[in-house]
This record gives sequence, structure tokens and C-alpha cells, in this order.
Amino acid sequence: MSAEEILVCPVKLGENFCLYFEDDDDELECDALCQEKTLHRVLRNVNSQLLVVRPDLNMAAFEDVTDQEMQFGKGMLFSIHCYKTTTPLAGMPVAFSVQVENKNYYMCCERECGEIIVRFKEGEVPKDIPGESNIIFFKKTFTSCCSKAFKFEYSMERGMFLAFEEEGYLRKLILKKLSKDEVDETMKMSLSKCSQNGNHSL
Repeated sequence: MSAEEILVCPVKLGENFCLYFEDDDDELECDALCQEKTLHRVLRNVNSQLLVVRPDLNMAAFEDVTDQEMQFGKGMLFSIHCYKTTTPLAGMPVAFSVQVENKNYYMCCERECGEIIVRFKEGEVPKDIPGESNIIFFKKTFTSCCSKAFKFEYSMERGMFLAFEEEGYLRKLILKKLSKDEVDETMKMSLSKCSQNGNHSL
């Protein structure tokens, strides 16, 4: 073993069956993503439009929705699953799921004809993720001076962020490449709480 190599030994099996390791500084690190908490939020773009999932059309788009029109189980209220991470500088790892007509769908990305497409598939978000996953995004502050808005980077394609693209009258949810030091308002998203009576707050 060279002087630069670090001896790594398994020490215990933690919560959610995550295997932890110990280095010379006695610091514990997790070799997998373990779900820590779940938030329930609506997602809004820079125009205050709400992200709505429509599985029957195989798409999600930002739409004008009034407080009175907000309904649970209609593809509007997202569960944001937050995972523990040993690399906080990359951002908080999160996954998205939503309920539509009593069925649960999770957001993922798939490569299709050379492009990466955002999809919603029926199923549940796993509590533990052993390695890379096409459902994980890194939640980042949009800009240093805009801490209440966020952008979400796809974990398997760095520099690609959730954004919207205008297609006719629609503002469809897509993945979009962000150039270094660029500020792209189509990637700016806010998270709002939503109550049964339609009231919402940050």
C-alpha cells in the first residue's frame, strides 16, 4: 500500500441498511443514498405557473392554475424525497413523485434518439439507492442572491437542469444544458406549500 492510499474498513450497517465506512479520521460516510425526509410542495416557474403532470399525454407542463383549482391527486402536488449525501457541495439529492387519479408516478430521465427526455412512470420512489440513478436531481440555490428559488441538476448528466420550453401554448418540462456562469430564468423554480383549501406559502 502506498503512502497516498487510505485504508477503508466496513464498520457497521446503519439505518435503512446503508453500509458505512471509516477512514483514519473516524468519519462515517455512506456508500448509497438513503431517504431522509419527504416534503409536499407545488413547483412554480418564473411566471408563477404551476407544474402539472399529465400521464395520459406522457408530459408535464407549467400551467396557469388558480388557488381554487388546486387539487390533490391531479398531478399538481409533488412529493419531494430528500436523500442524505456525503457530497453536499453537489447539492441536496432529491427525487420527485406525484399522484394522479390514485396512481403514483415518479420523475425520471431517459435517453431517446440522442436526447434526454423527462418522463413520469408509474411506481414508487425507493427509500435507498445503491448507486447512480436516473431519478435523482441535485437541488441547488438558483443564484447566491436568490435563495428562495432553486434549480435542479440531473445527477447523471452534470450541467443539465430541469427547465421549461415553450411549444405552442405549452411550457413543457425539459432538461436543458446550462453554460458556465449563465443565468437561465427557464430553470428558476420555487417550492410552495399547499393546503387543502388551496392556500399556499413558501
